Amino acid sequence: MPRTPSEYAVFLLLDSGHREEVRFSTFPDFQKWYTSVLTPKHDSNEFINVPIKNIQGEYLVVRPAKIAGIRVEPVFNSSIER
Repeated sequence: MPRTPSEYAVFLLLDSGHREEVRFSTFPDFQKWYTSVLTPKHDSNEFINVPIKNIQGEYLVVRPAKIAGIRVEPVFNSSIER
């Protein structure tokens, strides 16, 4: 029986060498944000909002032109360190 991820960790790899991690509940949630917010402004130097799951009062803004890569990793409840 295949396991179902409980969420997805998305790593934004910036051209400065930094890496930022954000979480999405489902893969379609990530795809919706990617296609509606990031892709239309992929070469822009204007800031866009990146949703941060479960962190009240904290925001991440990034310049889309500075994103060098994106890594998406499924996170399973059984793989979370306790």
